[in-house]
Amino acid sequence: MNEEVVFKKILDCSFKIHSVLGPGLLESAYEECLFYEIFNAGLIVEKQKPLPLIYNTVKLDTGYRIDLFVGNCVIVEVKSVEALADIHIAQILTYLKLSKCRLGLLANFNVLHLKDGIRRIIS
Repeated sequence: MNEEVVFKKILDCSFKIHSVLGPGLLESAYEECLFYEIFNAGLIVEKQKPLPLIYNTVKLDTGYRIDLFVGNCVIVEVKSVEALADIHIAQILTYLKLSKCRLGLLANFNVLHLKDGIRRIIS
């Protein structure tokens, strides 16, 4: 499936969850709900997908985990913070680089209007 179609479906699921739950919950709650909605939308989704770091020829299992990996093409990082910071963007950019994916979604659910917490990240 085209990564743009996958991205749009993820956005639809995110807005649905935020309209029902609103801000103020833990990140883990939003992640579980988003996993559920994405799966029910018919997309392939992996939760807490391990992401190894390969340095030269050494594979290091450093504990990096992608919150949600959707359609084998989009990385989703779920946040529930007061405001997104540069480090959050750096994190998803690093995950995109390590996974060789091109498109990511950084979603902060702890906002009044979800459109203010959505960042589309392209590497």
